Amino acid sequence: MSYGLLCIGIHPIFKEMKNVPNILSVLRIVLTPLFVVLYVQDEPLYRSLAIGVFAVAALTDYFDGYIAREFNAGSKLGKFLDPLADKVLTFAAFAVLPYINASVFPVLPVVLIVFRDVWVTIMRMIANRRSYDMQTSFIAKFKTAVQMIYLPIALLAGLFVQAQVPPVILSEWLFDSGVLTWGLYFVAAFTVYTAIDYMIVNKSMFVRNDISKA
Repeated sequence: MSYGLLCIGIHPIFKEMKNVPNILSVLRIVLTPLFVVLYVQDEPLYRSLAIGVFAVAALTDYFDGYIAREFNAGSKLGKFLDPLADKVLTFAAFAVLPYINASVFPVLPVVLIVFRDVWVTIMRMIANRRSYDMQTSFIAKFKTAVQMIYLPIALLAGLFVQAQVPPVILSEWLFDSGVLTWGLYFVAAFTVYTAIDYMIVNKSMFVRNDISKA
């Protein structure tokens, strides 16, 4: 009896958990413009809040994946929405970098990163329309890790330089030494390479399977 009541009580919870990953992905998209608006302000306080918003948005990426795996809450919509939310957030984060200092963060590599993400998103839309399950290679996942290492360093350095608070000396060295600039070019080159890898891994998506009739 108690087991039956427990199952009755838990079932609605599991049913609701199915929606949580998609809700978190949507939340990540909603938080993105807030991050941008706060980060481009001249006051260090607003930029600090922007870093907090970015951190919360990044955490939703971890939790939506965790919940999807643990509660078997994956869905066709989620497979499309999750990477889309990731791209919206990372695009916004890279887009604000030239605002900090255009000589340290040139526009060209940012444009290349955005172009790659737009192209892969188009590929996912085509795959979704054709009911094709796009394969994600290890190198594409590693690309995400590279971006998520670079972005917090660059965003925090921008905050520390603006606010002139420790570790401002290290942050100014990152600005002046070219480390952040060449790092951005490396991230852009690697990101573009992963788009090529996506196309190779999923090349069958572009092959028409029409069978001609005699």
